[in-house]
Amino acid sequence: MVGRPEVTSAHFAGSHLLLVVNQRVYMYNYKAGLWNTSEGIQHPVSHVSGDNCCFVGNTFCLEISNSVFAYLHGEQISQANIYFSNNGGFSFQKFTYERQAELVGSLGGIFFLHALSQVGLLVINNRKGMFAYSDHPLNRSLGLAFDYNETLEVLIPPGQRGLLILWSQNNLFLSLNAGQIVETIQVQKGGQTLHPSIFGANITIHTIAAYENGLAVLTREDHLYYGSLGVLSGSSSIIKFPDQQVWSQGAALMFLNPGKLQILTPLPDAASPVYDFQKCVVNIQATLMDPDLHVEKCKIELMYGNFEGKMYTMDMNSQLEVTAVLIPRPDASLIPQVMVSNPYSLGLKTSIYESDNTYEGNVLYKLYIRLKQQHHWGWFDPNFTSSIKRPTMSTLTVDIANKEISCVDLKPLTALISIGCDREKKLIVQNKISACSAGVLDPRVLQDNYTYVIKKGSYDLGPGRESAKGDLLVSYPFKDFGCPGLVYYETPWKPVIELWHGNEFAELVEAEFVLREVHGLRTFSYALTAKDAGCRSQPQNWSSVLQSALGSGRAPWSRESYVSCHSPSSQTPLRWPDVQYQILGGRTDNRVIFKQWNGIYVFHLSVLDPYYSYCRLETTFSIYVYGAYPLSLFAPGVTIVLLVASMLLAMWLAHILPKLLCAHGGLKIKEAYRELRRRCHGLCHCCRGRQH
Repeated sequence: MVGRPEVTSAHFAGSHLLLVVNQRVYMYNYKAGLWNTSEGIQHPVSHVSGDNCCFVGNTFCLEISNSVFAYLHGEQISQANIYFSNNGGFSFQKFTYERQAELVGSLGGIFFLHALSQVGLLVINNRKGMFAYSDHPLNRSLGLAFDYNETLEVLIPPGQRGLLILWSQNNLFLSLNAGQIVETIQVQKGGQTLHPSIFGANITIHTIAAYENGLAVLTREDHLYYGSLGVLSGSSSIIKFPDQQVWSQGAALMFLNPGKLQILTPLPDAASPVYDFQKCVVNIQATLMDPDLHVEKCKIELMYGNFEGKMYTMDMNSQLEVTAVLIPRPDASLIPQVMVSNPYSLGLKTSIYESDNTYEGNVLYKLYIRLKQQHHWGWFDPNFTSSIKRPTMSTLTVDIANKEISCVDLKPLTALISIGCDREKKLIVQNKISACSAGVLDPRVLQDNYTYVIKKGSYDLGPGRESAKGDLLVSYPFKDFGCPGLVYYETPWKPVIELWHGNEFAELVEAEFVLREVHGLRTFSYALTAKDAGCRSQPQNWSSVLQSALGSGRAPWSRESYVSCHSPSSQTPLRWPDVQYQILGGRTDNRVIFKQWNGIYVFHLSVLDPYYSYCRLETTFSIYVYGAYPLSLFAPGVTIVLLVASMLLAMWLAHILPKLLCAHGGLKIKEAYRELRRRCHGLCHCCRGRQH
């Protein structure tokens, strides 16, 4: 459909195959047989890059698989047009690398290095290649340089271990740490190095395939090589399998499992456009037993871990403990290697013990591994560790140093660890005494579409909006909140917050948080001022936060936007120390002071402390404030003056009236009173006569 197609790159993203055809990105849904053009790319591209995560049903894993880059290989980095997709390639948007304009050289590729939680950019300059990284601490310098004499394809093996394979027809490189150090893969035979690289072995690579710990290479000379991806620098090598007739121009390699390699060759049919495939399966373990290969026997009987193939989430201030079991062959020794792919974020401690003996007399070793964030081990260096505020990930790997190539079925034990939000965490506000249990409110009334009115002078519509022009009628959502908690208006109040992990109570939350009345009620204040709270810079408040969030699309006040006032700041010095301090919890005992108003408050609560959890911990709850007498029509001073005046007038009348009644004027008053009684009596008599 595009004329003469030239495919320059391909990448599997879920159920789609991304193809760069004639410098445009297309998507082929191989399950539905549908083609689509990716949207958002405005410039020519030659390559797409991404990674695949195989933990089914995990949202974090899905984000890894959906992240794709598109770029033009060889373009000058300072002017390169790089595109990024977070939906598996359906649509792209322009991506700008932070220091892109400063980098000198051409673009060799851009990759999501999830094992390091970095974006890696391959810089080519003066026939040397180096990786640049996006985030602290690796963004301060480039990785070690390696020879780059021809265009290299970059393959990311599965497992997020930080492995990178860079290859061309005449070069084969491996990096064990996401490009920080790139080294050549040796060609060996019988444990001896024949060639330090394939360049001197007269090998022309046709294609390669990689598994978690295995590498297969098919050459144009019709040779098949196999190697293991070691865990130590310089330990990776390949050996040549016995000659077979397997190569053809269209041949491709694919691992079925660690011990089975499949060679696929398309077979054209003159009568049909559909291709069949010739499948040649190589049993790697059986081939390695060929005595001509001089391969040493594997010295490990068993390697097992309770964490193998699992994914864990470690939130802030948490730790993880796992174990592994190792059984060497009799009279064999082993050196276990425990590694994390991202030591800038995740640290570990290990210990190993002789635990038992098997029936055959082999020693059983138990390996104990304890993992925590690098910041919490107590020995971290800020120049080495990544920012604790930034969610990261790391892969735990347990393997054996200098493991024989024959240990095909004993692949490394790995687990993917997300250092970020634990989605099972939730907040619950204590409600031990509710307005219903105390008899203040009737739950039957609340459930019957209960509504209440907020007077227009009691609520605010927020910054940038007109003032309220009328009363607000509010429906109470009983299904969401149940009976509101009961709070006496004269008692300074702070909610008691519980942190739950799934259905289990974890702890009481002491971190800093804020409250916002959902309907804009402003009939409350705060006990502390900025000065009382010990602020050294001007604290944030709802007015300033909401104003700055207008039009930004961000959550108004959260752990991402929170700035503590307890540290000095030249940008926001403490100019108004008497303003209300609107943050609760943490190091202060700030509380809410309610005004003389009875009614329901619906609060939205957000935890602000960025060091408490990577989650945006929020909840909404309701309370009922009671005990406030109706507000007086007059000011208290006026009321007191009128009351005192009334008392004085009553005392004066009690003193003067008896004297007036005894004087001459008093007789006139008595006479007037008798005349008034006589006339009233006559009027009443007349009315009775008419009724009869």
